[in-house]
Amino acid sequence: MDKLKPKLFSVLKNYTAAQFGKDVVAGVIVAIIALPLSIALALASGVTPEMGIYTAIFAGFIISFLGGSRVQISGPTAAFATIVAGVVAAGATMEEGIHRLMIATLMAGAILILMGVLRLGKLIKFIPYPITIGFTAGIAVTIVVGQLKDFLGLTIVSEHPLIETVEKLEGVFTSLNSFNWQALAVGGVSLAVLIFWPLLPGFFKKIPASLIAVVVGIAMVMGLSMQVNTIGDLYQISGGFPKITLPAFDGSTLEIAKDVLPDAFTIAVLAAIESLLSCVVADGMIGSRHRSNMELVAQGAGNIASAMFGGIPATGAIARTAANVKNGGRTPIAGMVHAVVLLLILLVLMPYAALIPMPTIAAILFMVAYNMCGWRTFVRICKTAPRSDVLVLVITFALTVIFDLVVAILVGILLAAVLLLKRMSEVTHVEGWKEGSISEELANVPENAMVYEITGSLFFGAADELLAIHADEGKNCLILRMVKVGFVDGTVLHNMESLVETCKQNGVQLILSHVNAQPMTAMKKAGIIDLVGEEFVCDHIDAALAKAATLAPAPESQEA
Repeated sequence: MDKLKPKLFSVLKNYTAAQFGKDVVAGVIVAIIALPLSIALALASGVTPEMGIYTAIFAGFIISFLGGSRVQISGPTAAFATIVAGVVAAGATMEEGIHRLMIATLMAGAILILMGVLRLGKLIKFIPYPITIGFTAGIAVTIVVGQLKDFLGLTIVSEHPLIETVEKLEGVFTSLNSFNWQALAVGGVSLAVLIFWPLLPGFFKKIPASLIAVVVGIAMVMGLSMQVNTIGDLYQISGGFPKITLPAFDGSTLEIAKDVLPDAFTIAVLAAIESLLSCVVADGMIGSRHRSNMELVAQGAGNIASAMFGGIPATGAIARTAANVKNGGRTPIAGMVHAVVLLLILLVLMPYAALIPMPTIAAILFMVAYNMCGWRTFVRICKTAPRSDVLVLVITFALTVIFDLVVAILVGILLAAVLLLKRMSEVTHVEGWKEGSISEELANVPENAMVYEITGSLFFGAADELLAIHADEGKNCLILRMVKVGFVDGTVLHNMESLVETCKQNGVQLILSHVNAQPMTAMKKAGIIDLVGEEFVCDHIDAALAKAATLAPAPESQEA
């Protein structure tokens, strides 16, 4: 059973000093990996660098402490970059935008907790895979486009903030005359380090490539006196312990809450999908089983804590979770250690983050985008999946890039649902028994009867199939064989009632054969069984045929 009990409380029963040592080492390594990523993802989200660190610290600690996974590492992820940037940019000032984000994140946290308490963890599997791949690939493209400016060292002049991906791309093309080759050199070397460092053998491979890229980038800019923007040139970094802040409960807060409610739902859904997907991947790596509903509660609590301490939305990070497992982490202690280490870095070393070149940040985000885009899966779906899945994939991807995640997910789910209903209606059909079709049973059909066989789920998309059923002239009995019907809905029940009334008006007796559990319950509640007569509801086709034979006109009446 999926209990609402944190995994930490379960694993501590048999916890050992040896495993504690492994968890500490894994936590420290993951913290080193998370440091540049958290800063980069905060900048990609349109907020200040330290907000990414706040998120990794407070959300990371709370989610590990309360989470339903043994090894999940949570923090800021690329999935939120575009939606967070949109929420912040909607404010008249940066301060107002961050206030809007805090309210949206608090609401998303509450939604996640509610989802967990209501045991909705398993419902995430109903998000079609093409939608997940589509918006993930779309997010990757938006991240790449958003970082071209810093990677190329461009100066984009605009009357208003560039929010949409298409606007950012236009800004890049119109500003190419401000190209800075020194920025490209720093970004190119940083990107090369990120690509080739993990290929080195032994000890070198264990050092995070992103950390090496940051060191190399700083060394290039400072050692060669290169004219390249750093984080400190563009942002004022705060390295102290953040203050707890909460929105005032007044009319303006309620207005903002109404305005950002769609964004809050999107953040909650994304957090649920990403975290549970990461949990599934982690389960496969360590042979464990996560508690999905507890994980949702933890994600909600973590996001609330992140918002209170000035952070951004958080969720499970697959890459950091995998790094945790590979370095020996096996309990939530590792995730908690990772958060504590980041807190120490924030308090002691955060001012040095001002030295990190912006092209290096762009290179790190390019790698994040590449690793998350899943282009091989995208291509495979396009080649092998049904056309309806390909359509959902491509449209979700395009809408994510052109508009935003809210539109992409809503349209993607709606389109997938419509296409599913279309496929279901195509496999549902009503067919009359004819010569040569089911010959053995057909030979036993009385002359006064007709038999129709219904296949598939009967729902509103296929309800019109019932309208084609009729008894030929000279027949006084109509048998519906429903052994292959697993479901009926309200529209079908309405049409079924009309069929019963039509049969009565024409002097035809309707007989139902082998009605399954759900259709039987639904038809009883709708009163259809009473209209037909319980004696004319048979368990098997043979019983239905025998019942029809008893209704055949007597020979003398036929001669008359």
